[in-house]
Amino acid sequence: MKLFRIAAVAALAVPLALSSVAAKASDIVDTAVSAGQFQTLVAAVQAAGLVDTLKGSGPFTVFAPTDEAFAKLPAGTVETLLKPENKDKLVAVLTYHVLPGKVMKDDIAGQVVMPQTVEGETVTIDAINGNPMINGANIVATDVEASNGIIHVIDEVILPPSM
Repeated sequence: MKLFRIAAVAALAVPLALSSVAAKASDIVDTAVSAGQFQTLVAAVQAAGLVDTLKGSGPFTVFAPTDEAFAKLPAGTVETLLKPENKDKLVAVLTYHVLPGKVMKDDIAGQVVMPQTVEGETVTIDAINGNPMINGANIVATDVEASNGIIHVIDEVILPPSM
């Protein structure tokens, strides 16, 4: 009888434990941190004071440059942007990579769209040929789910036209 009660409690506990894990899916920032290829982006988000925003309810669509993408910038660019006196420029660059709402690859397949970014200016997303691009940068991985949005991985840092 005692073994039966233990088994019954365990049978109830497992689904409850799994549902709480599912409910705690990683947000955009935690997803980027755990991926391991966005260390520069995460450092920039921290320096810009945008961590709480990107951990917020969203939803957001983030076009996330990899560490290799940041390495393609001219020498000293990242270090300059990370200086406290350049915080406004850093915020502009980072928010230019973010769209309000959740935009999946299938939402724009076969189209050229020009959505407005959180920064305020538009980007051009070309998904006509099956190899989606944003402002000329290749979107190398799409539809990475986060609890508060979606991440698309890009191979270049895109800059607002005003910069």
